[in-house]
Amino acid sequence: MVTIKKKATHNPLAEYIERLQKGDALLPDNPENVLEVVGILKSYGLVLDAYSTNLNYIAEHQFLIFFPFFKYFNGEVSFQKLLRHWWHNRINFEYAEYCMKAMMWHGGGGLDTYLDTEEFQERAQAVIAAKFKNNPLIAAINQLFPDFLTENLRVSAYYTGLGQFWRVMADMFLNLSDRYDRGEITSIPQVVEHIKAGLVANASNPITYAVKIRGEVYEIIPKSVGLTFLADTAIPYVEAVFFRGTPFHGTVSYNAQGYQIPPDQTRFQYGALYADPLPIGGAGIPPTLLMQDMRHYLPEYLHEIYRRGLRGEDDLRVQICMSFQKSMFCVTTATILGLMPYPLDTKDPNEEKGNRVYLEKWMSRLETSRLLDVNK
Repeated sequence: MVTIKKKATHNPLAEYIERLQKGDALLPDNPENVLEVVGILKSYGLVLDAYSTNLNYIAEHQFLIFFPFFKYFNGEVSFQKLLRHWWHNRINFEYAEYCMKAMMWHGGGGLDTYLDTEEFQERAQAVIAAKFKNNPLIAAINQLFPDFLTENLRVSAYYTGLGQFWRVMADMFLNLSDRYDRGEITSIPQVVEHIKAGLVANASNPITYAVKIRGEVYEIIPKSVGLTFLADTAIPYVEAVFFRGTPFHGTVSYNAQGYQIPPDQTRFQYGALYADPLPIGGAGIPPTLLMQDMRHYLPEYLHEIYRRGLRGEDDLRVQICMSFQKSMFCVTTATILGLMPYPLDTKDPNEEKGNRVYLEKWMSRLETSRLLDVNK
């Protein structure tokens, strides 16, 4: 009996489903794409290193501070650094906070669930009591508005959650660049495999959070809660930042009568995989900050390609954004393959069908993304 494998021909992205079934990537494999992806991920890794350090610093040292004027200084305040800050000759940590707020708003994962539990409430109240032990005014405000300070600690928990996630991703991307320089990475499937292996290796890393007050350590997210890197930070991050995102000011109307923003968060398609690169550089476009940061750390071999473009460096941020989207489709490929319900090379017809249904769901979400554009 001859077995005929059913193709997902009804899906407009059927070609990409077949690619993934073969273990290939959503991005075509050619030398220029490899150079672009590795180069931009090196720059991104250096930026994420700075973002991660600052997010963790804010969570551990700026918690329950109502006006944290120096939260971007990582504890090193000087007049010279202040001048650079005012002149905007610095890393734009505001973009890191934008991603953190998107994660918190969209929710999902164990971190979101834990922050609504009684255990978190009890631990938060212990921290609040210790922090404001000698401050009757704040203690009175906490009595009048019992959710105010607790919500501040929820935000701090997301600071550290994203900070710990980006710590892993920064090391992963910088290691990828080192392997490329050594000649170990020569194709897009190898890039995807490197990222997938990194995600799998760090999947069970615990996500914890503790603060120190007057020499005493208070655990806000103890290890016993069981939060982990992949399920509770990586997947919610992909959902919130890659897919949903938030509508950019100036590109759509926030007027409810305009009906330009979906009333349901799950229908949001403003994430990195959907965003048009052309508005990059305009006011109200948060990724402009990221592209500006990555501009400082471009490897020379990638910068030279941009210089040879039609507009040279006049549209440098747009070119960076286009390369960045290519790299994010590689990360998305690694995520999709890493979460496959059954082995990719399974011969069981039921398991093959399960994998195909799984891939069709992913492709349905990517129908309006930039997938076709990065494949041109």
